[in-house]
Amino acid sequence: MTAVPPSPWPRGLPRRVPVRQVLCLVPLALVAVVAVRNRALLAEGFGQLRTASWPWLLAAAGATCLTWVAAAVTRQGAVIQPLPKARLLATQFAAASANHLLPTGLGAGAVNLRFMTVCGVPLARSSAALALYLLAESVGRLGLLAVLLLAFPDALRLGPLLPAGSSLPLLLGAAGLLAVAVAVVVLVRPLRRRVSAFVRDALGEARSVHTRPSRALALWGGSLAFPALQAAGLAAVGQALRLPVPVTHMALAYLAATVAVALVPTPGGLGSVEAALIVALVAVGGPAAVATAVVLAYRIITVWVPLVPGALTLGALVRFKVI
Repeated sequence: MTAVPPSPWPRGLPRRVPVRQVLCLVPLALVAVVAVRNRALLAEGFGQLRTASWPWLLAAAGATCLTWVAAAVTRQGAVIQPLPKARLLATQFAAASANHLLPTGLGAGAVNLRFMTVCGVPLARSSAALALYLLAESVGRLGLLAVLLLAFPDALRLGPLLPAGSSLPLLLGAAGLLAVAVAVVVLVRPLRRRVSAFVRDALGEARSVHTRPSRALALWGGSLAFPALQAAGLAAVGQALRLPVPVTHMALAYLAATVAVALVPTPGGLGSVEAALIVALVAVGGPAAVATAVVLAYRIITVWVPLVPGALTLGALVRFKVI
């Protein structure tokens, strides 16, 4: 009869649950919390989908899926070292969910920073690549917005939506915040040294990336495709719900709203994005009721439907030490 070896764990002591297994469940717990807090929004959004044209909704879903591909292409373009393609794409899907559960940009940034570190990219270079990605995505979004504003200068009517004389105070306030941030960096010596070192690393990484045409094309092509696909998704939902606004004007409204809401530090822009999108669609001529229905349906497709699969993917990536 074979003797059973004694257990290495002392009797009477509770077994420790591995931290990584606990972390796998955190994304799902956050999804549950966010869903409960936004249950009224979810119910109304799913109600709007019942009256929509399904071919256009499928087009919006397809555009949403392609945004993860565009994000993966841009992420690869921001770093010289080749990244594993399948894991990179899965990471972008998971990062999108993380971005809706944490303050804007922090979730996706943390997931991608960890992914690049696991792939062997040094922390300084991965941080520089993250900054380069954010810069390229911002330039792409602002560039598309500028092109549409030049092409359709009368499409966006903000006059009735802003109080008289409010534009100048808003601009002065933004300039004041920027000046304070610059002054803090200049006056605080340790912070100034850290920022200077980071800027040097970022500029070095940017120069290295732009010496390789394939990386530069991926970086800037992806940074233009990402907001364009997002705007196309909103336009498709607008068509599905028969919003009486030209497609190009809906795209302009989306870009203007997302640029305006970028400074609001709410999880994934929840609440702030919906409000900004409704205001922007009304500003391009959409009826308020239909604009609200379009925004709710759009957020269901782009945020709430992928949220649970994205959280499960994030947990799996943590479990298998991809991030």
